[in-house]
Amino acid sequence: MPEHVPKGEEERVELSAAALAVAARCEGRINELARRMTQQAFERLPRYEELPGEVKDVEMAATARHAVRLFLRRVEGRAEEGDLEYRYFRERAAQRAEEGVPLHLLLGTHLLGQHVLWQALCESAEPGEEAALNELAGWLLLGQARIVPAVAESYLEERAALDSEAREERRTLVRALVEGFPLTPARYQQLGVSGGGLVLRLRAELPGGAPEPVAGRRLARRLGTAVERLFGPDPLVWLEADGGVLVLPRDENGELPELPGELTERLDRAAGAPVRVAVLPADSGAGIAAAARTAAEVLRLAGALGRPPGLHRLADVQLEYHLSRPDESSAGLAALLDPVYERPELLATLRAHLAERQDRRRTARVLGLHPNTVDNRLARIGELTGAEVGTAHGLALLLTAYTLRELRP
Repeated sequence: MPEHVPKGEEERVELSAAALAVAARCEGRINELARRMTQQAFERLPRYEELPGEVKDVEMAATARHAVRLFLRRVEGRAEEGDLEYRYFRERAAQRAEEGVPLHLLLGTHLLGQHVLWQALCESAEPGEEAALNELAGWLLLGQARIVPAVAESYLEERAALDSEAREERRTLVRALVEGFPLTPARYQQLGVSGGGLVLRLRAELPGGAPEPVAGRRLARRLGTAVERLFGPDPLVWLEADGGVLVLPRDENGELPELPGELTERLDRAAGAPVRVAVLPADSGAGIAAAARTAAEVLRLAGALGRPPGLHRLADVQLEYHLSRPDESSAGLAALLDPVYERPELLATLRAHLAERQDRRRTARVLGLHPNTVDNRLARIGELTGAEVGTAHGLALLLTAYTLRELRP
């Protein structure tokens, strides 16, 4: 019950006999007044004519009759105590919310209904009963001060519950989409991804690793808000503690959407940490799951390679992606570097040499060594692995072995 209308306030106001007489003259007009409300007064409200006939002629008419009867009972002191009298309004408000009737339209019917009732009271009054009308006007306003908040509260509660259910259902569908669970063509159509789209895998580079559950949920909400501001309401997004997947459907011409230039910057601000974003296209709804898996691998490789957070595409790690795919020869190739991994100084030299594109002087500067020392270490690596470091074949062999060891899943 609204706090600004104390419970039982109407009962503390004693109506005059004249006011009771004016109200009593409306007893036989309840059905007439309900028809006037639903068939004349409410027609002035925007979108009222769009409502189904059953809602207008049956359910809203019943609500109108209940409202008139409630007013007359309260005037006569026959109303039930507490909120029981308002339960009917609450139930109808929840039903209207489920049907998608706008709140402004619903509240408008209550206010216009009270106006029709006021007109009926004025019509029933005789000359000299103006004071009685003033008393009844106060009762009408007090009644509205309890009915309207009750209706709005029930409507908004039901709407919030329905919206939450819809969001959860959509989130479940998006998760099924990106994890490869089979969906029907109708579901792909519902999500707008029959023709595929752009798949974005997000991951926040948090300094302490995966956050605690509460912090993770807050991070997911912040990222979700940023995604909605970037791409509009109800995006196809599935977020977890430190990232997730976003799917952007193709446009009506079958073209992939363009990403906003400030994408990573705004995600960084929302996360409070750098965010990596891997982007891959999908040619169909069924191909989105594969694109999401590849995007996850692109993120992993970009991090393992020391690439700075930001936007990553498969082309950026194409070679490393190919080399890190396991096959029958992978174990043997990776084992070539076993003796090198037992010598930290040799491993550091190999890593720097590959990162500096085999430039011995730059490698020496990075390591703080003399170039001759770098040459000696590279020669030792060649002796331990059997790879000729100075040849293209030898370098390719070392790069492949190193990639398999460092970047394999």
